[in-house]
Formats: sequence, structure tokens, C-alpha cells
Amino acid sequence: MQTHEIRRRFLDHYVRAGHTEVSSASLILNDPNLLFVNAGMVQFVPYFLGQQTPPWDRATSVQKCVRTGDIENVGITTRHNTFFQMAGNFSFGDYFKREAISFAWSLLTDSVEDGGYGFDPERLWATAYLDDDEAIELWKEIAGLPDERIQRRGMADNYWSMGIPGPCGPCSEIYYDRGPEFGVEGGPEADEDRYLEIWNLVFMQNERGAGTSKDNFEILGPLPKQNIDTGLGVERVAFLLQGVDNVYETDLVRPVITKAEELTGRTYGVNNEDDVRFRVIADHARTAVMLIGDGVNPGNDGRGYVLRRLLRRIVRSAKLLGAEQPTMRELVAVVRDEMSPSYPELATDFTRIETVAVGEETAFLKTLTSGSRLFEGAADDVKAKTASGGGAVISGEQAFILHDTYGFPIDLTLEMAAEAGLSVDEDGFRSLMAEQRKRAKDDAQARKHAHADLTVYKELVDRGPTEFTGFAELNSEATVLALISGGVRVPTAVAGESVEVILDRSPLYAESGGQIADQGSLTATGLRASVDDVQKIAKKLWVHKVTVDEGQLTEGDVVLAQVDPQWRHGSTQGHSGTHMVHAALRQVLGPNAVQAGSLNKPGYLRFDFNWQGGLTESQRDQIEVVTNDAVGADFPVNTFVTDLQKAKEMGAMALFGENYGDEVRVVEIGGPFSMELCGGTHVQHSSQIGPVTILGESSVGSGVRRVEAFVGLDSYKYLAKERALLAGVASSLKVPSEEVPARVEQLVERLRVAEKELDKTRMNAALSGASGYVEKAERLGALKLVAAAAPDGVTGNDLRTLATDIRGRFGSDPAVVVLLGTADGKVPFVVSANKAAQDLGVKAGELVGSFGPAISGRGGGKAEMAQGSGSDPSGIDAGLSAVRARVAELAAGS
Repeated sequence: MQTHEIRRRFLDHYVRAGHTEVSSASLILNDPNLLFVNAGMVQFVPYFLGQQTPPWDRATSVQKCVRTGDIENVGITTRHNTFFQMAGNFSFGDYFKREAISFAWSLLTDSVEDGGYGFDPERLWATAYLDDDEAIELWKEIAGLPDERIQRRGMADNYWSMGIPGPCGPCSEIYYDRGPEFGVEGGPEADEDRYLEIWNLVFMQNERGAGTSKDNFEILGPLPKQNIDTGLGVERVAFLLQGVDNVYETDLVRPVITKAEELTGRTYGVNNEDDVRFRVIADHARTAVMLIGDGVNPGNDGRGYVLRRLLRRIVRSAKLLGAEQPTMRELVAVVRDEMSPSYPELATDFTRIETVAVGEETAFLKTLTSGSRLFEGAADDVKAKTASGGGAVISGEQAFILHDTYGFPIDLTLEMAAEAGLSVDEDGFRSLMAEQRKRAKDDAQARKHAHADLTVYKELVDRGPTEFTGFAELNSEATVLALISGGVRVPTAVAGESVEVILDRSPLYAESGGQIADQGSLTATGLRASVDDVQKIAKKLWVHKVTVDEGQLTEGDVVLAQVDPQWRHGSTQGHSGTHMVHAALRQVLGPNAVQAGSLNKPGYLRFDFNWQGGLTESQRDQIEVVTNDAVGADFPVNTFVTDLQKAKEMGAMALFGENYGDEVRVVEIGGPFSMELCGGTHVQHSSQIGPVTILGESSVGSGVRRVEAFVGLDSYKYLAKERALLAGVASSLKVPSEEVPARVEQLVERLRVAEKELDKTRMNAALSGASGYVEKAERLGALKLVAAAAPDGVTGNDLRTLATDIRGRFGSDPAVVVLLGTADGKVPFVVSANKAAQDLGVKAGELVGSFGPAISGRGGGKAEMAQGSGSDPSGIDAGLSAVRARVAELAAGS
């Protein structure tokens, strides 16, 4: 049975049982505890906690999930994926254990002809929480399971929670016995490879408090209602029904391995080490495509860092399998082909997904090249030490620095070390990695906290959404439904107090979609209050953050809610301007330049978009011209509501990672010029945006660029300031404004020539004094030492030239030259030792350690020449004394 059919059968089964089919949430949700959605119930948490009333009593979904807790073990076990699909059914106070067990058992064991999966009931086992006698009796009654196929397990195994304060409860897990060839008898307690968990039925009935582990937390009491949350692993069911050995060989994943075989020339199933790498490629390629599809881009922290690790592990694994050319483009294409029947957006948005993935591969291949050079340097140092009696081992610290700082994989370090006849201190490396993971884990744990308590808003949310009137008017009469302060409802608020105000209707826009909230006021007889912010609860309740300036505000009051018209005018300019810049970007750069985030407020917009590499000056100019041409065209701005599918068919752009309802609002500017899904406020004609001035373009992460711009009056003010600045420069140069660039270029060139002449003069002066340094050389045993401070302003390169010249004047006599200078507050230095001095044991690179601390300096090099820089000129004399002492020691020992 194909995976897509497994998904469909699950949903159809529960829809027939009265459940509402709910679409998968994005892998990215606004939850401070989660990088990614990692369970099917995540989007339903407010319903389980009783903070919001669900729109249905029972629901079913197949949720996209990503778990990356231990990426290094992917491919080693045969039942874990980083990306997986969790099929679930949910009851919000409707049914409980009996129905949950009955629904699950019938789907698993009903024949394929009757819509089930057709599992042999004799091979199914169940577990239950230690004291859950009710569940055990139901398994016997409904499924006919004998006592020996029902096992009681403790809290760590069969009591479910999210790991933080929130909903929890005992659970029953369903296992499938794969047979004696896969392990020992004895049920799940004996062997969870042979007995594979396929479904977890959570009887969510309690609320837990804080704790330190799976089985160490306090049960605070019952939830408002008894709920059901189940999770069936689609990939696990697939590999059982398809008769393959593991989740990597199912119909959706095995084709990626097949493509990797073609690209590397290796064969899957021959060598266990190779097999792990093939599985890593298949697993990570699918996960990466799904993450990029939901708007994640490679980066150095958070979600972006996880994606970057996944993509780099694909590249690394492919190279270790023998791939000589880039592989990412072909691998992600296979993922698209296999996954798009269930997730069609992967096909429609594939160009962007491919661009992000291939861009990261290209960057990492460069990293591998530079990392190889760094490795070779480390290997040379080890070989040099080996020649003098040291061990042929690259230290764990060196391997860790290569891995952590430069992104060079430990597997390649091990392989290259072996080729060079060296070994690596793996224990030291693993220890440093463990320390790093512990720091990251501790940091993540410190950031976790209970879900925000929104209970105070529940009654208000249940009454229905706030009526937003701001599309049609700026002033609305409204009734105060509630006042909230410190998380509790209060009857009144007086002058000087800040309070959250819930109105039945409001013209003030609540922050969302990149547009910040309106500012305005609430007024009535004897009352004046300022609205400083407006936020949404449950996407439908407007919460006005208000400061009472005069009088008293009381629940039940009728007030006039007013938007500051100047604020709204500027805000609509910024928001409509954002749409115009987006359209211009796509016109200039192509369809891959799609939105990755935005912020707009009066007079200003910031727009992030997916793109590899910086824009040229010509592209920036074109984007500004196209935008302003569209502004000047006075395009009409039309808005309308339609269903999501129809909007997409019309070509309306959507924000990746955003969950939209069945009905969406479309904002159309100039017909085909710009069409986006958007719930924000806008101008009525494009000319009302006013001029748009792009301030600049920059990187905000791998594959993501940012454009910033002023609009309207702020744009004019900026241009006026720039004009005044240009006029001032023109006046100083005594040329017309249009000649300023050419004159400045002439001045810069003249300055460049003068600086070169100055450098040449300074160098000649320094070299002319070389003989003086030689005459003042100190004799320390068989060595001659020049240790001196160079003239001020001599650069590091000049010092190198001077030191080389001085060293050459000693001929075959053993000589060491140490020069320290001062330039721009720094202390550049050079150490040079000729061949005769090296034969006596002097190494320039090692001498840096003798004086470096005195000048707060660092540097390095080889035996012949070393250089670097310090930051403390006051330590020059002490540094020179220290290096004299060290050379004297070396001379005495030679």
C-alpha cells in the first residue's frame, strides 16, 4: 500500500466517524518552546488546555513533523526520520478511551477492501500505563487481546506530556510484531526493534506542572474536559505494509537512495557504513525540502542552523560515498516528485526550494575546499612534531575547531588523517562536542516555559470575533466588553493606568502580516484614552493596549474608537509600498524572489526575500524605477474575498509558513502587476503611496536578502536631506552638483597616489636604516639578534620587507630579527630567522609566544618567518626584553 493511500485511508476512516478533516499546520508555529512542529497535536494545544473553544468536537489530520534531537543517529537506527507524518484523531471533550481504542483497532485490522490497513490482529500488542486498568479491560473487550499481549509500563514510557507544563495523561501504544528474525520474544518491553510502535493513543485528562524529566513532574489536576490525542506514524505503517525492512526503503524515501546510488557509483545494501550515509541523504533531503517549502532558510542559529546542518550532512555523505560533482539539484527533484501528490505546493514552489538548497551546497563545497587547506596545515604541524618525537595524532581540539568554526566534518577529518598516516583524538573531539551539546541543551531548556495562560480571554473568544471596521471607516462606536490588567479582568481603569481593552468592534488594525498596529484613541464624555498597540488573540480577538489619559473607563461603556488618520495614511503607504517593491523585485529578478518576511509602518518598509547573493547597483536602480513607475501609473487598488484555491489559481502570492483559512482576502494593485493574499490596510490608488526611495539592500542570512525603503513624505524628506548634502559638497568643491562624482573620484585618485608615494618614502627611509640595525645587533652565543622597535607608521608588510633585508645582511651567520612597530594604534610585528639560526633550534613562529602577551598580540607562521599584530603599544619594551631572554636561552642550549 502506497504512503499517499495510507494517509488518505486514515483521514477517510475518521471523517466517516464524524471527524472534521483539518489541514496540516506549517512546520513553523509561533510557539516559544518549539523550533518546529514535532507532534500532531501541537496546533490544538489551546483547545486541550481549555483556553479556546474548538470549532469542532472531533478532528483528524495528518501533520507534518520534524524532530532533530539527535541528528547524528539518523540512518543508524532503522525506524526514525527527522521528517515524518503523524496521522491523528482528536476529541475535545467528546469521546474518550472506549471510542479511541475502537476507532484505532478497526482501522488497523479491517480488511483493505473495507477501507482498513489489513494488519493481522494476532501480531498486534498494546501497552498501558501502570494503573490504567480501564484501558487494559477495553483492549480485552474491544480488540480481544489476551493478557500476555498487553503490557503495563511506567510513566517514562506510557504517560504522555509535551515535556513542559501543559496537558498530559496516560497513554496506550500499539505495537506490531515483525517476527523472530528481528529480535527476541517478550513484547515491547523486551525488544522495540522487533515489536515496532506504530500508534500512540493519549488519554489526555490532566495538567502537569514543572519537572525535570519524563517521569518527574507534578500532576496539578484534571483538565476542564477529557480529551483524546492520538498519533500514528505514517512512515512506520508504510514500511510494514510495503514489506521492506525500514522507513528508508518505503516508496517515498527509497527513490532518493536510488538517485544517490546513480550519483555516487556506490550500491545500497552492500556496506553498513555506506548504507548509513545513503539513509542520511534520503532522510535529510526530504526534511530539507519540507522545511524550505515552509519558509525556512539556512542560517547560523535556530531553524536556519538546523536546516544548514541537514543540507551539509547531505553534501558530506555524498562526498564520502564518492560523489565528484554537486548532487543537491537532482536529489531535491526526486523528493519533489515523491512528496508533491500529498503536498502540491512543493511542485508549484520548487524553483525557490531548489535555489535555496543548491545555493547552500555550493557554499558548503567552498567551505570543504578551505577546510581541506586548514586540515593540511594542522597535519603539517603534527608531522613536524612527530619528526621531533611527538605523537602522530591530530588533537581533539584541532578537530573540533575544524568542525565547529569552519564547518569541516569530522568524518572527512578522520578520512584525510588516515590517508596522511595520522590519527585523530576522537575521544577529545567527542568530549568537546558533548560539552557543546550540553550547553545548547541547557540553553534550550532554559528558554522553555509553560504555554502562555490565555484563559482570561476564552469567554471573550467564544463570544465571537472582534468586528474589524477599519477597512471602511476610521471612527467606530463600540462597546467595552472587558478590561484586563495583569492577566485578570477588572471593572474599571482610571487616569494614569494602562489596561487591555476588548471591544465588540474596532477600526484599529491589529498587528499582523508585517504591518504594525494602528495608533488611536478611545473617547467618551469625560474620557480620553490613548491606544498604543493592538494585538490579536486566537487570530480573531482584538486586544487594545490602552493608557487612560483622562476620566474613567468602565466595562460596558460605549466609546468612540478612533484611528489616528495621519498614522493610518502613513501605514497604508508603507504596506502598499511593500506590495509594490515585492512586485518590482519579481519583475527585475524573476519569480524566485519571493517574500521571506516584512515590516511596514508609517513612512517605512522593510522587505526580506529569498535570493542568493547581493544585488548589483543596476538591479537596485531597476527595482526602484519599476516601483516608482507603478506608483506614478496610479493603479487602482482592489480587494476581494475568495476561497484559497481560487486565489492561488489566479496567481495570488502567499507568505510561506503562514496558515490561511478556506476564505482569503486578496489585494490586487494594477491587475497583474501585484496580487497578494493580505489582510492589511492599503491605499486606494498606487499614486497615494508617494515616492519610494530604496535605502539599501543587505544580507540577513544565507539565501535571504533585505531591502529597506522610505515612502511618501519620509521619502521626500530623505531625498531633500541628500540633496542638501550634495549641495554642500558641491559648494566646498566649487563645482556644479552634477560634476561632484567626477571631482570626488579625481580627489580619491590623487589621495591614493599620494599615499603610495608616502608609503614608498617611508619604506625607503626604513630600508636606509637597515645597516644601522645590523650594526646594533646583539651577540647571544652563536646567534646574532636584532630586537628593535621600528619607526612609527611602518605597516606589517613594510616590517616584513625590512626584516627580510636585515636578515639577508647577516649572510651565513645565524641571525634572528624581531621588529615591532606602531601603526593606527596597533602593534604590527615580524619575526625572521635565517637557515643557520633554524639549524640551532630557533623557530620564528615559536618566538611569537615569548613577547605576544606583553603587547596583547597574536600571530604565527613557520620556522623562517612569522608575523601578527598586538593591541597594546605600552608593552613593546617588555616584549623586546622577553624575546631577548628567550633567544638567549636558545643560544645557551645550542
